[in-house]
Amino acid sequence: MKAAQVKKGGSQAGKNHPLRRNRKQRRELARKIQAGDMSLEVVHPDAAGIDVGNESHYVAVPPSRDDPSVRRFGCVTAELREMAAWLRKCGIRTVAMQSTGVYWIGVYDVLEEAGLEVYLVNARETKNLPGKKTDVQESQWLMKLHTYGLLRNSFRPAQEIRTLRTYWRQRKDLVSSAAQYIQRMQKALTQMNVQLANVISDLSGVTGQAIVQAILQGERDGRKLAALRDHRVKASEEEVARSLEGNWREDLLFVLRQEQEGYEFCRKQMAACDRCLEEYLRQVEDRSGGASLPVEKRPSRLQRKRGKAPRFDLREALFRMTGVDLTQIDGIDGVTAAVVVSEAGWDMSKWATENHFVSWLRLCPDNRISGEKVIGKGRLATTNRLTVALKIAAHSLRQSDTYLGAQFRRLRSRLGAPVAIKAMAARLARLVYRMLRYGMKYVDRGAEFYEQQHRQRQILFLKRKALSLGLQIVEPMVA
Repeated sequence: MKAAQVKKGGSQAGKNHPLRRNRKQRRELARKIQAGDMSLEVVHPDAAGIDVGNESHYVAVPPSRDDPSVRRFGCVTAELREMAAWLRKCGIRTVAMQSTGVYWIGVYDVLEEAGLEVYLVNARETKNLPGKKTDVQESQWLMKLHTYGLLRNSFRPAQEIRTLRTYWRQRKDLVSSAAQYIQRMQKALTQMNVQLANVISDLSGVTGQAIVQAILQGERDGRKLAALRDHRVKASEEEVARSLEGNWREDLLFVLRQEQEGYEFCRKQMAACDRCLEEYLRQVEDRSGGASLPVEKRPSRLQRKRGKAPRFDLREALFRMTGVDLTQIDGIDGVTAAVVVSEAGWDMSKWATENHFVSWLRLCPDNRISGEKVIGKGRLATTNRLTVALKIAAHSLRQSDTYLGAQFRRLRSRLGAPVAIKAMAARLARLVYRMLRYGMKYVDRGAEFYEQQHRQRQILFLKRKALSLGLQIVEPMVA
């Protein structure tokens, strides 16, 4: 009822908003823009549009600023600086361009350095160009839309966060490459009928790597290879020895050697990336205000394996950078916290409210509303790395004996796993927003507290239902 009231109260403003028009209104608006109807409100009088390409960029300014008003520039740095100088000469203050691949990055940096306000817009919001589409018309269309304030600027973090993001994304790519090498090694062993995966859980672990190295050095005796097992392996030495009896083919051994060398190279690259990442995090501004890192007392976190995490104290480094410990939120470990900071940054003031932040992550409902009624629901597809990380963190709560874990299990039983994962990811996003924006601390009350709270809500609901039917619920007396 509350949501309906809010929708009803804001319906008149929504009809007048340029980004919430129906199809007929959008067509009329496009006709006016294309015809140059100046009855529309001019928001950015000193606006320009750029059609970004691989080899060249087309730049359009208002016809009164220069003749010709559309010019073509190359993609080299000298021509990009010439573009910025021409825009300044034409009195341009703000520029709009589409986020086309990675070609826009060089243009963005040069224009930002020249003191121009750059709007990086989603191509989906500018694709409805009337008539035949050309590079010249595309730049002019962007300029007109930006002049009337019909484009939304995309989020781009500060340079400090972009540098961290570059290091972290490179490390993630190296981890993915190393995993692919391990998979191909496992495939080669399986083709030789070496069933090592049935007795050990990870080929990249201590036992797996020791056995693979011995195989590549020429050892074929299963018992000698099984003697290399770590004492923590649950399978017995006899079981390991039986799984190592295979058909040793030279071609597959060659593939195994190649993949092992590739895996070791990735490990070296990851170590170098970790050193650069550690050095960079040590140099960033300390925002902890002299506060000490909270002591980790949760047994599940203390006993957790390091896995593919960096070899330095990532949790402490992120605490210095942000001033809060995001790992206090159940489900978010050091790696997930690093994804949060590297993708969204520590400054949550870029989003007015936590709902705006959830919407940017595309974790909000996709309700199709007509006549103030929800006529359909869809799914918001996204490749946002932070969204994926939060969904993985939400899924890890399925066996957690915490407040969030109990909440996730209840949502999963009622709505199903996909909807529950998305809902809990949105919940985690809101908690992250509150910690980074307001410096709040997260305190887990436990699964038992949540169950008692849920039980009280159920009792209250039953009492209200019984009262509406003219009945009364009497709780049993406790002896």
